[in-house]
Amino acid sequence: MDWKEVLRRRLTTPNTDPNNQKSEQELKDEEMDLFTKYYSEWKGGRKNTNELYKTIPRFYYRLPAEDEVLLQKLREESRAVFLQRKSRELLDNEELQNLWFLLDKHQTPPMIGEEAMINYENFLKVGEKAGPKCKQFFTAKVFAKLLHTDSYGRISIMQFFNYVMRKVWLHQTRIGLSLYDVAGQGYLRESDLENYILELIPTLPQLDGLEKSFYSFYVCTAVRKFFFFLDPLRTGKIKIQDILACSFLDDLLELRDEELSKESQETNWFSAPSALRVYGQYLNLDKDHNGMLSKEELSRYGTATMTNVFLDRVFQECLTYDGEMDYKTYLDFVLALENRKEPAALQYIFKLLDIENKGYLNVFSLNYFFRAIQELMKIHGQDPVSFQDVKDEIFDMVKPKDPLKISLQDLINSNQGDTVTTILIDLNGFWTYENREALVASDSENSTDLDDT
Repeated sequence: MDWKEVLRRRLTTPNTDPNNQKSEQELKDEEMDLFTKYYSEWKGGRKNTNELYKTIPRFYYRLPAEDEVLLQKLREESRAVFLQRKSRELLDNEELQNLWFLLDKHQTPPMIGEEAMINYENFLKVGEKAGPKCKQFFTAKVFAKLLHTDSYGRISIMQFFNYVMRKVWLHQTRIGLSLYDVAGQGYLRESDLENYILELIPTLPQLDGLEKSFYSFYVCTAVRKFFFFLDPLRTGKIKIQDILACSFLDDLLELRDEELSKESQETNWFSAPSALRVYGQYLNLDKDHNGMLSKEELSRYGTATMTNVFLDRVFQECLTYDGEMDYKTYLDFVLALENRKEPAALQYIFKLLDIENKGYLNVFSLNYFFRAIQELMKIHGQDPVSFQDVKDEIFDMVKPKDPLKISLQDLINSNQGDTVTTILIDLNGFWTYENREALVASDSENSTDLDDT
């Protein structure tokens, strides 16, 4: 008899035996067991599975979903407890003072000028007395790292103490940043970093003069520098490790110094004068006071000598709203133009110059942008310079791997990327480059005149 017919009859025949009746759940379990059994047999079974697979530790832990409120709370609490424990493992001010006292007590003569030194034997003695928290610093590796040219085989006590202070500061800062890491994955999103800086403002004496109404603009200005340079792929998040490794956090925390010089403030992007300067420029450019910049308004940036061709590319490639630029996009523009030697800034400008999206600049691209420079020169009554000469100079400066193409990496490797980009986008920049020898001679004459007086 055909098995299909047998199965059909079996399904249509009711089970009248009360002892054999099963619940719906039992039937489902039985069905799953049979499916697993027959599927395993069909696939050849699991008899030959490598036994080592059983010893592989678990390496993936699923993050709680948004609706799993209890699991999310548990994860947040456990992270908070973990960070508190890590914080308690760090040296506090009293323990650091005690460490300095022990180092000073065990210094090894003779001193080098006013520099106190310590040899390895005394170094280990201090390590034994300093307590368990300091144990990680008193190793042969650390001593060798700080050992330079001392003929007695000693290290500087001050250098070692600064090393310990720096390590403690890095761990403190990492813990502080991790508290804002909502996802708990070792990176900060834009909103996370904004919250961190906003809560940091009251602890920075150099920002005491800022009005609270300006806080949001200050935070936007500060956060933008982190993301412009540390998130080149525009993923919307930065590794905490990268934040600690760069100098931006040092610049930001430098504002704790109440006696910071005016020169330092002017060169520090995070200072109040710098933030007010950038925001003030934005307001001055915004002639119609709608909070956004049109192409015409942006054309007045700096010396107002950027070419229309370049500005067209800015508005084609950058994020705009109804053809106008907001403050955040403007900050990227400013950071790129003020830091043209940096790879992230060159990447920004290179994308604008690469009109064919080929990943390189060829003669056509260079001519496309330099033609606009030539037109501006005619408007200002200057004799246009031959493109052929400029093209040869650019290729001589960059020395690309391919003699007909200039890649972003070629620009970065040449250390001439700032000069090349300036020549192509800004008439004033080109004029300065073209007359560089005359300008140098003029500066030399002026300095000679000052010396004579």
